[in-house]
Amino acid sequence: MRIPLTKLHLPERYCIALVFLFFVTTIYAQKQKADSLDNLLAAEKADTNKVLFMWQLADAVSMYQPDTALKTAQQALFLARRIRYKEGESRSLGIIAEIFRKIGNYPRALEFNIKKLELEDNRNNPYNLASVLMNIGIVYVFQEEYQEGLQYYSRADSIITAYNIEPFKYNIALNIGDVYNRLNVTDSAYAYFNKSLDIANKLKDGDYIGTSMTGLAHTYVKQGNYPFALLHYQTAIPYLKAAHDDDIFCEATLGLACLFQKLNKNDSAVYYALLSVNTAKKAGFLAHELEAAEMLTNHYKDVNRIDSAFMYMNYVRNLNDTINSRGKIREIQIISSNEQLRQAEIEENRQIALRERSQQLQLLFIAMFIIFLFLVTVILSRIRISVRVVRILGIVSLLMFFEYLTLLLHPYVKEITHHTPIFEIIIFVAMAAVLIPAHHRIEHWMIAKLTRGKHETRGMKFKLKTISIKVKAPSDK
Repeated sequence: MRIPLTKLHLPERYCIALVFLFFVTTIYAQKQKADSLDNLLAAEKADTNKVLFMWQLADAVSMYQPDTALKTAQQALFLARRIRYKEGESRSLGIIAEIFRKIGNYPRALEFNIKKLELEDNRNNPYNLASVLMNIGIVYVFQEEYQEGLQYYSRADSIITAYNIEPFKYNIALNIGDVYNRLNVTDSAYAYFNKSLDIANKLKDGDYIGTSMTGLAHTYVKQGNYPFALLHYQTAIPYLKAAHDDDIFCEATLGLACLFQKLNKNDSAVYYALLSVNTAKKAGFLAHELEAAEMLTNHYKDVNRIDSAFMYMNYVRNLNDTINSRGKIREIQIISSNEQLRQAEIEENRQIALRERSQQLQLLFIAMFIIFLFLVTVILSRIRISVRVVRILGIVSLLMFFEYLTLLLHPYVKEITHHTPIFEIIIFVAMAAVLIPAHHRIEHWMIAKLTRGKHETRGMKFKLKTISIKVKAPSDK
C-alpha cells in the first residue's frame, strides 16, 4: 500500500523528497545528453557516425522513453546492416537486447543477444564476445534458468581469462558466485565470491567490496557458519551505504535480519528488517520491500504479535497488488514492443526489397546496354566507317562485359569470405590473373574479326580500281 505523503514523519518525507529529486535530476541529465546527441545526429553526414550517435541516443532515452529508444536503436541497426558496419550492428543489437531486458521482455532480450553472439562469433573481438556471453547469462538468470546462465558465464570466463580482459574480471567472478549460491553449491559460490573480493580489494572499490562480502555472507549462512556470516554482513553494510548502493544494501540488511532471527535476537532482526523495508520503499525496489515485509509478517506470527502480523499481512497484500498492477503494465509494454518491432521489420524488409529490385533493374539495364553496344559494333563493322572507331567500340564493349562480371561476382565473394579483406583480395587477384589475359586474347580476336571484313572490302575496291585502270591503259591506235 502506498502511504500518503502527509501521514509520514518529517524525516521520511525528507528522504522521499531527496529520492524524488535524485530521480528527476537523473532524468534531466539524461534528457540533456539525449538532446545533445540528437543535435549531433542531425548535423552528421557520415553513416558510421550516424549509427554511433543513434545507439548512444537510444541508450540515453531508454530510462524514460523505452518505445523511442527501441525505435532509434532499430534505425541504427538497419543503417549499420545497410552499410555493412559490423561494430555498429553489434552495438545496436546489444542496446536493443538491453532495452527489452529493462522492460522485462526476456525472450526478445535473449533473441537479440543471440543475434549479437552469432555476429561476434565471426569477428576477432574478445571484449565484445565476452560481454554478450555475460549478458546472455544474465537474461537466463533473470528467467531463473540458472544452469543455462552458468554455461554462458563459464564461456565468458574462459575468454576473459584467455585474453586478460581486466574490466570484466570482477563482474564475471561475482556473477558465477551468485549463480552457484542460487543453486546451493556453496563451495563453488564461496570460491568465486572470494575471488571477486580479492579483485575488489585490489581496485579499492567500496561498492564492489560490500557486494562481494554480502555474497560471502549468504554463502556462510547456507554453510551454517553464522559467526562469519554475521561478520561479513556487518562489514558489508557500511561500504554499501557509503556507495549509495541501495539494491545490495537492502539485500544485506534483510540477510542480516534473517540471521538474527535464526540466532533468536528478535530486536536486531526487526531493526534490520525495517531498515530493509524503508530503504527499498524509498528507492522503489518493490521486490526487496515485499521480501522484507513478508519476513516481518512471519516473524510477528512466530512471536505471537498478532496485531503487528496482521498489519504486515495487509502491507504485503497491498504490495502484491502494486506488483501485479506493474506486471500488467509490463505485459502491455511487452506486447507493444513486440508489435513495434514487427512493424519496423516489415518496413525495413519492404525497403530492402525495393533496393534489391532497383539493383536488379540496373544490372539488367547494364547487361542490355552491353549487348546493344556489341551489336552496334558488329553493324558498324559492316559499313564504311573508320577502323579505329570499330576498334574502340570493341574494346569498350569487352571492358564493360568484364567489369559487369566482376560486379556480379563481388557480393558472392564477400559472402564466401565473410567480408575478410585479405581473402577478398586473394580471390580478386586470382580472378584478374585469369580474366586479364583472356580479355586481351578475346579483344584481339574480336577486333580482328570485326575489322577483317572492312579490310577485305577495301582490298576488293583497290583491286577493282586497279583493273579498271588497266582496261583504260591500252591506246586505241
